[in-house]
Parts: sequence; C-alpha cells; structure tokens
Amino acid sequence: MAKSETKEERLKLRRKAPLNTPTDLKPAATKDIAGALNTVLADVFALYLKTKNFHWHMSGPHFRDYHLLLDEQADQLFAMTDPLAERVRKVGGATLRSIGQISKIQRILDNDADYVEPEDMLKELREDNTTLAARLREAHNVCDEHRDIASASLIEVWIDETERRAWFLFEAGRQRDSTGH
Repeated sequence: MAKSETKEERLKLRRKAPLNTPTDLKPAATKDIAGALNTVLADVFALYLKTKNFHWHMSGPHFRDYHLLLDEQADQLFAMTDPLAERVRKVGGATLRSIGQISKIQRILDNDADYVEPEDMLKELREDNTTLAARLREAHNVCDEHRDIASASLIEVWIDETERRAWFLFEAGRQRDSTGH
C-alpha cells in the first residue's frame, strides 16, 4: 500500500510541476515573447471567429464570392493558431487556455450585430487585418529585441499573409464611382 501511495504522491507532484521548457532565453525574454505572442494569438482567434461569423451570415448578390473568400481567410487564420501557441511553449512560456482568457486579452473587437451589410463586413475585416499586421510587427520587434529568430521568421510570413487578406478585402469591397469605374 505504501508503494501505491508513493506513486500517487509522485503523480500529484508531477501535476503541480510547472511546464518548464528548456530554453536558452532569459526569464525576462520568455515573459516578453510569450506575452506578445499570446496577445497576438488572442487577436487571431478573435479575428478567426469574426471572419467565420461574417462567412456564415453573408448575403447579397456577391454571396458566393464573399462566402468563399471569408472561408479561405478563416482557414488561414486558424492555421496560425497552433504554430503561435507552440512558439510560446518552445520559448518556455504558457499559452492560452480558454475562450475566457482570449476575451480578456484580445484587442480585435467582436461584432455581435444581428445584421451587417456585406460591404461593412469586408471593411471591418480589412481594418482588423490591417490592425493585426501592425500588432504582428510589434510582436516581431519584441522577438528581435530578444534575438528570437524563429518566432520573428514565422511572424514575417504571417505579416505577408495578413497584408494579403487586407488587400483582397479592400479590392473585393471596392465600390464603383459614378462613372462606372
């Protein structure tokens, strides 16, 4: 019986042990990088859900094109989440654990309106993607400061993808002027 108690005690200790991932980064660097990446991760989740929301609630004469565009963009955003969270863990930090935690640190605003005009959806998502690109640049600066080349490299690709999403949303939402152009 004492042997099983010892196993149980060891299991309890392991459960209480922090997730100490070995890293050559200083504790302050881990804290700064994890904080920057977790905040970006919360924004990406918020933008992913908003993009899916608009995808699900799209209507109008351009429904099919916009619906497919937003689905593609949502997939791209979701594809960022796991690499972002894993970078946080690789540098020795802890990552997001819940929707509640996301809601506390996200900077991309939700849109819970019952109806949003398709053009307004595209404009809002364009603005959010432009904001996300700026936030990615801020996170890149933190990574550069602490010489975290791997995180910075991933962020560079995500900046390009985010700018591409903003560009597509801008072009898709462009209105013709009075001359038909």
